[in-house]
Amino acid sequence: MDQVKHTGKLFIISGPSGAGKGTICSRLLADSDPERMCLSVSMTTRAPREGEEHGVHYYFVTKEEFQETIASGGFLEHAEVYGNCYGTPREKVLEKLAAGTDVVLEIDIQGALSVKKAYPDGIFIFILPPSMSILRKRLTGRGTDSMEVIDMRLSKTLEELSYIEEYDYVVVNGELEEAVSRVKAITIAEHSRVTENIHELIERYKEEI
Repeated sequence: MDQVKHTGKLFIISGPSGAGKGTICSRLLADSDPERMCLSVSMTTRAPREGEEHGVHYYFVTKEEFQETIASGGFLEHAEVYGNCYGTPREKVLEKLAAGTDVVLEIDIQGALSVKKAYPDGIFIFILPPSMSILRKRLTGRGTDSMEVIDMRLSKTLEELSYIEEYDYVVVNGELEEAVSRVKAITIAEHSRVTENIHELIERYKEEI
């Protein structure tokens, strides 16, 4: 008997800078079948960097094209960062979901809240560091920011924690392997939720009697 066709799920993964959400997403996708799970590709107005491919790393568009997409309601969320625009194309995500592929969206907290308004059926996962002292050590270890910037990031982290109740799950990234395992477990469990599709399976059971 054929399995009941399922729609893919949108997993939104976010958290403060330095929490490790990018590493967790990379590991999650590396361990998954691309036909079953993929990363959402953003649209941007910035120029491609060396080695970046259109449709793989980003959808590179003009500012006019970006504005047209905004006007037509074509983004789940969008923002301007340092003069460049970035957005999550609604249609591209919905196409993947309709084909049964899960989509992972790594995004900041404000972006996640925008996605929740546009697509409330998403599964929202908040990645936390085990402590503020460890977060400070991680940010310092990057060697890319001054102490002033790091203090600002830590202050912003405390502000971002006020939005944690908007999320469905919280994963503390103390040990990377455990954190990746927890996120994987969430993605698996979400496909076992009781949904309308289960009624189709029940009807098939009745037909077999």
